[in-house]
Amino acid sequence: MKAENEQRTGLLYGFGAYGMWGLVPLFWPLLQPSGAIEILAHRMVWSLAVVGVALLALRRWAWMGELLRQPRKLALLVAAAAVITVNWGLYIWSVNNGAVVEASLGYFINPLVTIALGVLLLGERLRRVQWVAVGIGVCAVLVLAVGYGRPPWISLVLAFSFATYGLIKKKLNMGGLESLTAETVVLFLPALGYLLWLGARGQSTFAAQGAGHAALLAATGLVTAVPLVLFGAAAIRVPLSTLGLLQYMAPVFQFSLGVLYFHEAMPPARWAGFSLVWAALSILTWDALRTAHRARALRLEALPATLAAPLPAPARESA
Repeated sequence: MKAENEQRTGLLYGFGAYGMWGLVPLFWPLLQPSGAIEILAHRMVWSLAVVGVALLALRRWAWMGELLRQPRKLALLVAAAAVITVNWGLYIWSVNNGAVVEASLGYFINPLVTIALGVLLLGERLRRVQWVAVGIGVCAVLVLAVGYGRPPWISLVLAFSFATYGLIKKKLNMGGLESLTAETVVLFLPALGYLLWLGARGQSTFAAQGAGHAALLAATGLVTAVPLVLFGAAAIRVPLSTLGLLQYMAPVFQFSLGVLYFHEAMPPARWAGFSLVWAALSILTWDALRTAHRARALRLEALPATLAAPLPAPARESA
C-alpha cells in the first residue's frame, strides 16, 4: 500500500513538472519588452537565489568540497552550463518570436537525437525497431525542411543541445538540485555582469518597467527551479519507463499552445513532418514498453528458481 501511495505521489510530481514545462511558453511573453538574453541572464541569477535557499533549508553543502577536488567534474559542469545556456536562450527567443511550434518539435525529436548520440559517442547498439524509428525521424526532418523552406534549425539546435546536456549529466552523476546549483554558480557572474552592463547603458528593463515587471523577471528563478525539484521527486518514486512516457507531455502542451493559442501556421508539409515524428516516437514507446515487459517477465520466471535453490550448508568451525 505504501509503495502504491509513493507511486501515486510520484506521478503527481511528474505531471506537475512536465505540465509546468509544457505551459512555460505562456510565461516568456509576459516579460517583454525584455530581450531573450536579458531574460536568460535574470533566469541564471534568480535560479541561484532559489536553489541557494533550498540548500540552506535542506543543509546540503557537503558535496561542494568534494566537487572542488574533482577537476574533471568541474570541467563537465562548465560544459553543461554552456550547453544549457544555448538551450534556454534559444527557447526563450523562439517563444517570443513566434516559433513555439518549431521549438516544441525540438523536444519531440530529442529522444531520437539522444539515441543517435548514444550510438555515435557511446558505441551503443540499437535494436532493429529503434533503427526504424531513427530513420523515420530523419525523413521527418527532411519533410519539415521542405515545408519551412529551410532546415528546422531551432528544433535541431534545441534537440541536440538538450541531448548533449543529458549526456553530460549522465557522466556527472549528480543530484538534480546539486547539479543545478553548480551550473548556476558557473553562470552567475557572467549573467550578473551582463545585467550590470545593461543597467550602466540605460538598457535594462528590470527597474524601467515597474515593480510588476521586476517581480516577473525575479520569478524566472522559480520557473526554472520548481519543475526541476518536482522532476527530481518524481524520478525517485516512479519507474523510468513511466517518466519516459510523461516526458511527451511538455512538447504536446507546447505544440497545442503554438497552434491553438498563438495561432502559428501549420501547412500540410508541417503536419506531414510532425506526423512522421509522432510515428517514430510511437514506435520507440512501443519498443520500450515491450522490452520492459519482457525484462519483468524474465525476472518473475527466475524468481521461483531462486527461491527453490537449496541453502548453502553451514561451514564447520575449525577445531
